[in-house]
Amino acid sequence: MILETYLKNNNKNLHQMHLITKIPETTIRNINRRNIDKWNIEYFEAVSKTVGKNRVKVIEELEELTQINLKRVTPFSLNGQYNLENRRYIGNKNKLLSWISELIEEHTVGDSFFDVFAGTGVVTKKLLPKYNRIILNDFLFSNNIIFKAFFGTQDYNIHKILTCKDQFQSINTNTIDDDYFVDNYGEKFFSKHDARVIGEIRTRIHDDSSLNEREKAILIASLIYSADKIANTVGHYDAYRKKVDIKDRFVFNLINPLDIEEKKVEIYQEDSNQLVRKIKADVAFVDPPYNSRQYSRFYHVLEGIAKWDKPNLQGVAMKPPMENMSEYSKVSAPCVFDDLISNLDVNYIVVTYNNTYNSKSSSSKNKITHEQILNSLNKVGRTTNYEMPFPFFNAGKTNLKNHKEFVFITEVGK
Repeated sequence: MILETYLKNNNKNLHQMHLITKIPETTIRNINRRNIDKWNIEYFEAVSKTVGKNRVKVIEELEELTQINLKRVTPFSLNGQYNLENRRYIGNKNKLLSWISELIEEHTVGDSFFDVFAGTGVVTKKLLPKYNRIILNDFLFSNNIIFKAFFGTQDYNIHKILTCKDQFQSINTNTIDDDYFVDNYGEKFFSKHDARVIGEIRTRIHDDSSLNEREKAILIASLIYSADKIANTVGHYDAYRKKVDIKDRFVFNLINPLDIEEKKVEIYQEDSNQLVRKIKADVAFVDPPYNSRQYSRFYHVLEGIAKWDKPNLQGVAMKPPMENMSEYSKVSAPCVFDDLISNLDVNYIVVTYNNTYNSKSSSSKNKITHEQILNSLNKVGRTTNYEMPFPFFNAGKTNLKNHKEFVFITEVGK
């Protein structure tokens, strides 16, 4: 038995492991009978605690003993705190996922799925088991990094990631980073201490040439999720709460990358209207921004963490120069949407829409009407309309009665 042999070599036994870790002996013996390539991260943590060695050292010794490359073992996860959906994002579809996925399952067929405005990526995650080819696109740098972290197929060294986590969690101040992040965001979106730690972590990731692209993406995404969890905001970064005592709350924790298995995944950060001219798929999911809120401005702090280009910032909210401004948030939106729909090379188009066109809030008013969407879709195929009541997010200024979420499914060419 691998575990028993290893513990004996370290002058320990199964009963001592029980006494040290408080894990029941029956559970420990079950671990001992289980193939090491089926162990969970908790098992390695328990062995590490028992023999008094660093977790990474324990894994290396067990690899040498078993001749198994544990870095590539699928069940061996990061055991992170954050899943893909554990973030704050305006317009996210978390509460509608079951309904949307059921409609797609029932009314479309195919093997490839194109998430044209992927946003948080939760719709693609929900439908991941159904498709073998996945295409995700979003124009935000932060979302692109998050997609590469969660949906990427490049191998990553779990030992490196866990070692970085341990190191990052012990940081108390900056040693190699300048004070850009704390100067701009300290005592605004974060406490000075937390801003200084966030900046230090991001610089260490940037400077670490031993990390491959996927490893950097996982660590940056983990930093984004960890920072977003404690940020002094109402859910976006267009403003921060004033007249509050900002506490030191930041803790670096890891994400849980998805198990992509043998699926083909393509990740883009392109203008959607240009990208649709180059992509062919069975099903396209289209959920563009419909109002005047520019996501690149709402999430500029997370964009800054992702890019780490340290531009000059201005205004109360410390925003960078404008970039990645969506045409779907301007008066040209109906024409841009029509262009996109007419150039999609797919068999089915699935569009989501909410009826906020008559909102009293100018920022919430839809730039495309229900009728304009139907007109564009009906040009390319037969469209069916589905609707569901849904509570709309707002800051309390607008009372939106009878709010509904719509899903249009178009069978192209019919």
